[in-house]
Amino acid sequence: MDIKATEVKRLREKTGAGMLDCKNALVKANGDFDHAERLLKEQGLAAAVKKSERVTNSGMIFSKITPNKGIMLELTCETDFVARNSLFKELGTALVEKVAEQKLTEPTEELQTMVKETVGKIKENMQLRRIVTIPVEPGESLVEYVHDGRIGVMVRFSFSDPKVMDNAKVKQVLFECALHAAAFAPLFLSKDRVSPAFLKEQEEIFAKQAENLKKPANVLQGIIKGKLNKMLAEICFLEQPFVKDDKRSVAKVLEDLGKETGAKITIVDYRYVKLGEDHS
Repeated sequence: MDIKATEVKRLREKTGAGMLDCKNALVKANGDFDHAERLLKEQGLAAAVKKSERVTNSGMIFSKITPNKGIMLELTCETDFVARNSLFKELGTALVEKVAEQKLTEPTEELQTMVKETVGKIKENMQLRRIVTIPVEPGESLVEYVHDGRIGVMVRFSFSDPKVMDNAKVKQVLFECALHAAAFAPLFLSKDRVSPAFLKEQEEIFAKQAENLKKPANVLQGIIKGKLNKMLAEICFLEQPFVKDDKRSVAKVLEDLGKETGAKITIVDYRYVKLGEDHS
């Protein structure tokens, strides 16, 4: 079967597997991309969980927190030179302000017109790729962190006693939680937020990987369970080792902070945006 080089390249970019392995997987899958990706995972040639590779856009993440919502907006362009241009930054700021003012969740014709007008001035293509929002209720807190304009994070916290929101130690730890999310890009908030279908797929992949170990069934089940638990600790925000203290999970850090301050502090939700991320 004739396999296009572009498909081999795309599979390699998504899985991190070798070019020849990608080509062989596509041949075996009769050109079915998703099936080929699954085969590579089963063979242990690709990570069981890996976000698709990022396209090489330049641009910036713009953010704003309002009393009832957090907003992140991804504006891309062709070059880093333009991303640093004052007109580009003014456009991003104006767009996120308009989104907040009009309570938008998707790009509108008005926003696209604003982009086109700046394209006419700068003479470089730009794209408003997406708008990401996260709600916040009274008595809750949104904490944001934007790294180098390329990664944006907003984390939503709730408190059993809102008075601790003004505590300096609490503010510091909450900021570090946002910084953690930017550094570790969790796929899910917690184990109970992972869909059963996703877990079933990963379990099947690990089972396929364990087939050749020639172990008793009960031992294989233990191996599969261990692999699942290890994976969940890597991809779930609350289970990940904390960025500032890898001896404790994020959940444990918040639990200890709650004991210290006398108030339960919980991460309700979060948003993670990376410039150029394939979010389709």
